[in-house]
Formats: sequence, C-alpha cells, structure tokens
Amino acid sequence: MKKEKLFVAAIMMSMVFGTSHLFADQLKSLRGLTPIEETKAPSLKKIQNDREPIERDYVQQPPLVPHKIQGYKINKKFNKCLTCHSWANYKEAGATKISQTHFSDRDNHVLANIAPRRYFCTQCHVPQVSSKPLVENTFTPIKTIKH
Repeated sequence: MKKEKLFVAAIMMSMVFGTSHLFADQLKSLRGLTPIEETKAPSLKKIQNDREPIERDYVQQPPLVPHKIQGYKINKKFNKCLTCHSWANYKEAGATKISQTHFSDRDNHVLANIAPRRYFCTQCHVPQVSSKPLVENTFTPIKTIKH
C-alpha cells in the first residue's frame, strides 16, 4: 500500500511539475548546449541549378527536384509546379510530366485531375541541396531488385 501511494504521488508530481528535468541529462540536441533563444537561423543551403533529374536511392523514392523552388506558390487554388509539369504543359516546358499515380485517390479510383492527396508537391518532392548530413548515416542504395 505504501508503494502505491508513493507511485501515485510521483505521478501527481510529474503532472504538476513536468518530467523534463528527470531526463534532461539524457537529451542531446543537434544545436549542443546553446539555448534555443540564442541560436541563429541556419544559413540557406545552396540549391543546385537546373540539371538532369537526380538519381533515386531507393524503390518508391519520390523524385528530387533538380531546380530551385523558392517562392513557388502552392495552395488550394494554385500550384506553380503544374505550370511546367502538368500533362498539358510538360512537353513545351521540357519538364518531367506528373506520374499517373498522382491521378488516383486512396481507394484507387482514377480521377480526371490530380488527387487532392497528391496536389501539394512539396510534401514528398524536395530540392536537392549541397549539405552534410545532420546525423551519421550508413545507408547505401540497392543496386538491383532480385526476384
């Protein structure tokens, strides 16, 4: 009974005072010991100029964007990406056309327009940048798929 009371008291204390201090010595931040208020905004990474599509590292990886997209407007009424990548414009723009997979809803019904879940391109497609990894990474792409 005494242990139960201590346990309940500990839970109540954590609810009142929080538990972050209990784990503070275990937390590690990418910014080190500098308080968040004193950190500077990171410098923008250099985005590569227009070039050939960037090779993918794994099966089903969304293609990376091989050009700048800063200032591109994408909202529910307008999508800047479609000015070049839509099926109506890709040839004239010399761009990659949108995949047919973007025209199916979650129940695999084929739609006449881009599915709402695929309309906001930057949810999956990001520009390639020149930067070092934030954390150590030993990932190596697969060379071939075996049957």
